Amino acid sequence: MLATRGRRLLLAARPVGLGGGWGPRSGRPESDIHSIKPLDGVKILDLTRVLAGPFATMNLGDLGAEIIKVERPGVGDDTRAWGPPFVGKESTYFLSVNRNKKSIVVNIKDPKGVKIIKELAAVCDVFVENFVPGKLSSVGLGYKDIDTIAPHIIYCSITGYGQTGPLSQRAGYDAIASAVSGLMHITGPKDGDPVRPGVAMTDLATGLYAYGAIMAGLLQRQKTGKGLFIDCNLLSSQVACLTHVAANYLISQKEAERWGTAHGSIVPYQAFKTKDGYLVVGAGNDQQFSTVCKILNLPELIKDSKYKTNYLRVKNRKQLIKILSLRFEEELTSTWLSLFEGSGVPYGPINNIKSVFAEPQVLHNGLIMEMQHPSVGKISVPGPAVRYSQFKIAEASPPPLLGQHTIHILKEVLKYDDKAIGELLSAGVVTQHETK
Repeated sequence: MLATRGRRLLLAARPVGLGGGWGPRSGRPESDIHSIKPLDGVKILDLTRVLAGPFATMNLGDLGAEIIKVERPGVGDDTRAWGPPFVGKESTYFLSVNRNKKSIVVNIKDPKGVKIIKELAAVCDVFVENFVPGKLSSVGLGYKDIDTIAPHIIYCSITGYGQTGPLSQRAGYDAIASAVSGLMHITGPKDGDPVRPGVAMTDLATGLYAYGAIMAGLLQRQKTGKGLFIDCNLLSSQVACLTHVAANYLISQKEAERWGTAHGSIVPYQAFKTKDGYLVVGAGNDQQFSTVCKILNLPELIKDSKYKTNYLRVKNRKQLIKILSLRFEEELTSTWLSLFEGSGVPYGPINNIKSVFAEPQVLHNGLIMEMQHPSVGKISVPGPAVRYSQFKIAEASPPPLLGQHTIHILKEVLKYDDKAIGELLSAGVVTQHETK
C-alpha cells in the first residue's frame, strides 16, 4: 500500500539524533542529501477549499508532499469564481494558494464518488477537509469512517468554531471569525469603526496552525505507528493569536481598544505622515527614543521629564505624538529613510503593493515565484516565506485546472483501467478537464 510505503519512508528519514536518517552517517552521497525534501513520499488528500485549508496544504506541498486536491463537479474550489481579477478564465485568488497540487473532480454525493475518496485515503498519509462538522460523516467520510479503513491516516478537520459546542454548526468565514474572536474589535482607527484586516489573517493563521499540526501528526505517527484526528478551527486560532491583548484582559481585566497604527503599550510605535507619504517608527526602549529625537532634531525631548521612560511616554502619548507628527510632516519620506538608515531604530515606509515587489529585500528573499500555467502562460505568485540550508523548496508546479489530473490519479494512484474510468466519466461521478 502506498501510504505504508510513505510511512516507512517517514520512519527511515528520522534525524540522526533519533537513531537514523540522512547525512554522511547514513552512507548517502552529499548530492542526494540536498535533493531530499522533508515530505518526499507523503501523500495528502485535500478536500479543502477557499483559504485556510488550501494555504496549509500548499505549504506542505512546498516541502515535497504530493497534494491531491478533490474538487466539486462543475465549479470546483469556491475561489475559482472569486474575481475580478481573472487571468484568462482563472481567478488570481485561486492561483495564489494552490500551487503544487493535482486536481481531481469527484462527486462525493454519489456512493461511487465516496468509494473513490476512501480508496484514495487508503493510499494517502494525510486527509484534510474543511466541511461543517458532521457533513462528511453523513456521506461516510468522517474520521471514524476513514480511520476504519486507514488507521494510519492523519485526519485534519478545519472548521469555523470546532467540532462541538453552540457555534459548531455555523459556516466558518474569516470575517465572521475575525469579529467573534475580537480581532476586528482591536483593528481600525482609535476613534473610528472596527476594520477588517486587509488580508484574511484569521484564515491564514488557521492555515499555519493546521500546517504545523499536520507536521506534528506525522511525527507522532512516526513514534506510535498510528494516525490521529486534528481539530483546527478559525475561532481558536485567532483567539490564541490575541496573545498580549488577551493576557491584558485575562490577567488585569483591561479591555482592549483600537489604536490605528499605534501600539497600546509602546510610544512612539506607529505610522507618521510625512510630506509625501507615511513612515512607521518604533522606539522600543529609552535609547531608541533618544536616537529618534536626535534624528528629528528635537533634543529637548530627551531631557523632558514627561518622556524619560516608556511608561511616561505612554502616559503622555497625546502631547508627544503631536510634537513628533508635526516634525515628520516637514520632510519627504525618502529624506527620513536616509536619516534613519543605520540608526538602530526600527523604521520603514508604508509601501503600496507595487513598492513591495520592487523592494530590494523582497527581491533578495526570493518572494516572487514564477511558473508556467497550462492555460494562461507565465504567472507570478508570492513565494514561500522560509528557506532551509539542507534542501531547496520543491520546484513549483502551477495551480491546477479544474479536474486536470482526474484520469491521471485514477489510473496511476488507484490503478483503475480505462474501462472503469470511462464508466465513471460517463456517469458524472468524476470529470476530467477538457483540453482544447
